[in-house]
Amino acid sequence: MKVLIIDNYDSFTFNLYQMLQPLVDEKIEVYKNDALDFAALTALKADRLVLSPGPGHPGNRSDFGLCEDIIKRQDELSHSPEKKAIPVLGVCLAHQGMVHHFGGIVDRAPQVIHGKSSRIKLTARSPLFEGIADDFEAMRYHSLLASDTDFPAELEVTAREASHGFIMALQHRSRPLYGVQFHPESIGTPLGAQILHNFINKC
Repeated sequence: MKVLIIDNYDSFTFNLYQMLQPLVDEKIEVYKNDALDFAALTALKADRLVLSPGPGHPGNRSDFGLCEDIIKRQDELSHSPEKKAIPVLGVCLAHQGMVHHFGGIVDRAPQVIHGKSSRIKLTARSPLFEGIADDFEAMRYHSLLASDTDFPAELEVTAREASHGFIMALQHRSRPLYGVQFHPESIGTPLGAQILHNFINKC
């Protein structure tokens, strides 16, 4: 299986790489979000794409780069005879980018979260969370949040922060597009390895 990580210039990208690499036989390739155009990415024939956290706002091309094209043109990345869309996982900034792409609001969080452990509650079934307890601990680092106001109909919220109900995970209703606001690669997310395993094997 060929897994690519698109790096939004974030220090956590290497942690994602380290957690994902043992899950696949082929060496994972990492590319900065401005290192490839969409045609070059398509030619790499990935089986899974992971879009990393990063600074800035997903509405800014300079911050989000190729990731916006991936979300917009996911169906074009298929290289299977059945033309099935390849699964895409977005973490933090990329999770927000999915909401922004489909017309939702990404706004300032009530407070900047930098290394805070929170209880997460699952709100819908998702292959990403198969075998995961309905209530688990996860690490958060973010200053932006996806808003419930005008939340896109194409997307479904799959997890929320337990205390305030903030959106913590989502999935597209008809294609394999998944986002998590928290950091599965953090030691503060004990079930993070299982979540990434599910993305590789269940999504």
